[in-house]
Amino acid sequence: MRIWFKLIKDNHLLEDTTITDESGETRTHKIFHALDEVCYVFDLGKPIWLESNVNEFKRHAKTRFTQDSFIEHVDFDFLEMQVIEED
Repeated sequence: MRIWFKLIKDNHLLEDTTITDESGETRTHKIFHALDEVCYVFDLGKPIWLESNVNEFKRHAKTRFTQDSFIEHVDFDFLEMQVIEED
């Protein structure tokens, strides 16, 4: 599984990275591990999955975490997460 993460501010890409997970874990575990890893790489606190994030991710394999999903203040508009390749 490959997941693409992007930090966006004012419609500009600040940073992006792709996390690859080829382990035998479940899809859900891979998604959570990738989110943990990208938060470490980007030096962010872990976002909270709001109901809107869960619904959007189920429909499109993509979601955006805005300031509402983070406890601390963030200096970007959103963190986008998109599955680009499934196992």
